[in-house]
Amino acid sequence: MKVSTRHFLRPFGLIGALLALLLLAACGAQAPAAAPTPAADRRLAATPTVTPSGLTFIELEPGIGPHPRPGDVVDVHYRGALADGTEFDNSYLRDDPLQFVLGAGAVIPGWDEGIALMRRGGKAQLIIPPELAYGAQGAGGVIPPNATLTFEVELVDIRRNPPAAPQALDASAYVTTPDGLKYADLETGTGAEARPGATVVVHYTGWLTDGTRFETSLLPTRPLARQKPFEFRLGDGKVIPGWEEGIAGMRAGGLRQLVVPPELAYGEQGAGEGKIPPGATLIFEIELLEVK
Repeated sequence: MKVSTRHFLRPFGLIGALLALLLLAACGAQAPAAAPTPAADRRLAATPTVTPSGLTFIELEPGIGPHPRPGDVVDVHYRGALADGTEFDNSYLRDDPLQFVLGAGAVIPGWDEGIALMRRGGKAQLIIPPELAYGAQGAGGVIPPNATLTFEVELVDIRRNPPAAPQALDASAYVTTPDGLKYADLETGTGAEARPGATVVVHYTGWLTDGTRFETSLLPTRPLARQKPFEFRLGDGKVIPGWEEGIAGMRAGGLRQLVVPPELAYGEQGAGEGKIPPGATLIFEIELLEVK
């Protein structure tokens, strides 16, 4: 969180900061939701925790499950105010929580530290000193220099992280097709079946056989961008043959691992400006989100 109040981005300049301020949260949500009423009554009963860095953390509602970890993609609703009570941003009014990668420096330090103390569904108040916010420079003409900021935040979701490595499977777990594709269902879906001609929406991660991850849809492409599933029409030849063959027959909600030989991938030419070398066998884990 460093300026761009829109997403509490690290500052990219005054214009960017002001624009960010106007938008602040950026991540998915549900049906329009009214801004919550002030949580003054809950604050009175809560015990503030002051961390060594100077952040004041007040838990308003505890949430459930584990804390998010650095590298997790989180969705956060928030309201931000100056010390005099002036509200400068409110994601609830846009019904648009902010999505970012925790611990990646996409937001001001006070947010990275404070959100990591929460659990899914939890709500908290963060009182962030200027050294953990926008410091002596302020932000976008809206946040003055050396401002202490107060945020009421709600950890809406902790999203699935891209796995560091493909799941290790016994050879007997795979089905091998006549073309040489190997696949194994890690989770069996119960929704609509992917058939040629259908439009499919997938999340995916790809690795080389040495374990190098070369691509994933599970991380935002920019610090404050959203996770973006990949959508294509099955059978139109827009993806490698190993995907066409390996996704067909899956059902929505399923997760499948594909081991794709080079002749069903990028062959002897490779791809991705050297990321995929010539003659590479590729491993993908593909989650079928939707069949249209």
